[in-house]
Amino acid sequence: MDTHELAARLDRGDRVVLLDVRWSLAASLAKTEESTAPVGFEDYQSGHLPGALFVDLETELAAPPTPEDGRHPLPSHEAFQETVRSLGIQQDDFVVVYDAVAGMSAARAWWLLSNAGIRCSVLDGGLNAWVSAGGALETGSVPRPQPSVVVLPWNLKPIVKHQDVASFANSGSLLDARAGERYRGETEPIDPRAGHIPGAISAPTSENVTADGHFKSAEALQARFAPLFTEGNAKDRPVASYCGSGITASHQILALEVAGIEAALYPGSWSQWSADGHLPVATGNERTLD
Repeated sequence: MDTHELAARLDRGDRVVLLDVRWSLAASLAKTEESTAPVGFEDYQSGHLPGALFVDLETELAAPPTPEDGRHPLPSHEAFQETVRSLGIQQDDFVVVYDAVAGMSAARAWWLLSNAGIRCSVLDGGLNAWVSAGGALETGSVPRPQPSVVVLPWNLKPIVKHQDVASFANSGSLLDARAGERYRGETEPIDPRAGHIPGAISAPTSENVTADGHFKSAEALQARFAPLFTEGNAKDRPVASYCGSGITASHQILALEVAGIEAALYPGSWSQWSADGHLPVATGNERTLD
């Protein structure tokens, strides 16, 4: 959703639930033991869209990390339902999520809400686009409203289980959404081993957006992902995406959806795969999308 449409909805008085999902891996790595505030919360307090509620990605949009499940496992149905209830969200509400990193973290909230049957859009360009368009900000914290009693469905979006990942990679339809240097194994800031899942295709999420953080057009994204379906591959062939811990892979899935392609999420992603010393790891520029 672009900023003009959001502003128009708000001006009309439409019920829109705004969620601020500011988080980044760099900020998470830089967090010190003395800091008790969630990553992104101080930025939220310094300025957010009017009425927006802060959502802590690491505790509300993920289960606790484990070597077996990865750094940001999907929350359980019950846990996520409690989070949604705490935000006062009703089944028929329309939710708009945003961040300050081109949708890279907000897309996780989009994926989870969509997986639970809640209508949701990512604000294109995020906080920066809102400010650039003249949108107002407010400071401090917005108290959470009276909790709802919403009952959510679950598993409405496809996922790939750990044991099935290799088949996607072998069929040439597993996208690695991380930066190219992490895919190639040149650097690994946090996970146990450097490299990528053998057979995976390097497709950094940074290529889904323009220089100013807006999603590329549907036509541009269709052109980007077209190589997935060359060489006689069927258009309806299943596609899956992973990243470091299942966060930016959601951004890749949103970009694929804009291009008209349904894709599955590998929730554990590289943090789960690389923690299992029995699983193979590839390095170098094995396969690229472009």
